[in-house]
Amino acid sequence: MPRTAETSPLTQPPAADMVLDFVNTHPAGPHRLPERFGSADDLHAWLLEQAMGAETTHVTEADAAGARELRQALITVLLAHSGDKETTPGALAEAEEYLRHVATRYPLVTVVTASGASLAPAQSDVPGLFGTVLANATELAQAGVWDRVRACRHQPCHFGFFDRTRNKNAVFCGPRCGSRESMRAYRQRKKALGSS
Repeated sequence: MPRTAETSPLTQPPAADMVLDFVNTHPAGPHRLPERFGSADDLHAWLLEQAMGAETTHVTEADAAGARELRQALITVLLAHSGDKETTPGALAEAEEYLRHVATRYPLVTVVTASGASLAPAQSDVPGLFGTVLANATELAQAGVWDRVRACRHQPCHFGFFDRTRNKNAVFCGPRCGSRESMRAYRQRKKALGSS
């Protein structure tokens, strides 16, 4: 019987690509990109880049605000995946409640085919974008790798990444942020010792 190739948990799945593309639209990441959801026009341009909209797709300022809110809730959850000490249980509970609320506004449908089943948004345009993000997060959770989707603990980076380490211990998006955080912690310890 031929062996089927199984995907390693260290391989970043396509569902993670989509979630990270959405999360990494904020301006605080290591690449200092501009805010991608700052206005309706910004969100519309991003949708076009992602092939999730058309020139005629109607995008409002409320849609852009909704995208920023969804992104922030996801970043909070991804920071919790990284064990961020500044993400309080209250902030995490608030983000999770927001995500539950969003899920009721942007429902998913099950698409069954001969090769399997998947979740897809029940709506199109901006509601479809939000549903797609939720569908991909669900797919990652079902695959057992949702906790590998993380946000960099270095303040203010919070850039999203997929943890490819065997022991699931990556908490920074790269060595630069790890070094900066180590230096910040060193300075805080030195300052604390000097004031005692």
